[in-house]
Amino acid sequence: MAEALLAVESLAAAQGGRQVFAGVSFALARGEIAALLGPSGTGKTTLLRVVAGLHPALAGRVVLRGGDAGGLPPEKRGLGFVFQDLALFPHLDVAGNIGFGLSRWPRAERATRVRELLARTGLDGLAGRMPHELSGGQQQRVALARSLAPKPDLLLLDEPLSSLDADLRPRLRDELRALLKAEGTAALLVTHDQDEAFAFADAVGVMLDGRLAQWAPGYTLYHEPASEAVARFVGEGRLLPVRARADGRIDSPFGTLEAAAGLPAGGAGLLLVRPDDLVLGEGDTEATLLDVVFHGAESMHRLRLDDGQEVAVLAPSHRRFHPGERLRLRADFAHRVVFPR
Repeated sequence: MAEALLAVESLAAAQGGRQVFAGVSFALARGEIAALLGPSGTGKTTLLRVVAGLHPALAGRVVLRGGDAGGLPPEKRGLGFVFQDLALFPHLDVAGNIGFGLSRWPRAERATRVRELLARTGLDGLAGRMPHELSGGQQQRVALARSLAPKPDLLLLDEPLSSLDADLRPRLRDELRALLKAEGTAALLVTHDQDEAFAFADAVGVMLDGRLAQWAPGYTLYHEPASEAVARFVGEGRLLPVRARADGRIDSPFGTLEAAAGLPAGGAGLLLVRPDDLVLGEGDTEATLLDVVFHGAESMHRLRLDDGQEVAVLAPSHRRFHPGERLRLRADFAHRVVFPR
């Protein structure tokens, strides 16, 4: 197995005298893009700063390119870092900001690299502009280009898109991912936005209660969460009570379902039900429609089952239903995830 570019081993850190996370371990390969996802206060940014050498570790270690980085100051770690507030130099124009970290490069090579990044980040024609003359999206592109200019093999990003308009964020996120892949640069992004994490990253680490609850591709986190906590945090879903039968199948609000691993005969469990696990208007289970939220091509329907449990169901928005209607539901599970109780 190839050596990891970055390995975090049993890492712990404190902030203001309080431990904010502990026991965090994961690895990042060269060229891999990852995200740390979690609610505010779970230590995501502190973890990023420990990797960068900007915050001390309480325990564990950070391994970069096969060597312990514990004794290395930030400037010796060979990392790029994009802060949430961008921190552009107001007295330098766009070209000066991008080329700031290339002072030791030969003049011709520095100019070539700046031109290359101006083109790759859509900033052609803006080299002489000052930061205050740029839009928020343009400022963000300058900050990214500046961080990539010295060709770091790892870029750390602390919620760099959070201040942008909602319609601009997805476009810039996709541009950034494409740029990182073109440069062959690995990245670790901190975000609280699940859509951003899933669309941007090859692997996502879920930080909950100061622990790394799961590290996996977004598809796995959504369809095969490792714990109830991850299942509740990631995506829209409900955990409904079920019981295993003697034949290994389970009795659920949607009838008898095929066996679920990890649940002994007669044992009680919680079945994870995602909005895409149910088909609206078909089946033998009845429910009352509580409300409908329009999302463009699809609408989210919230329903109450006759036993009082609630579920959410995605359906094409051209199918019009109204609160108070009695509707039928059919289970269509591609993944049956049951947590024993």
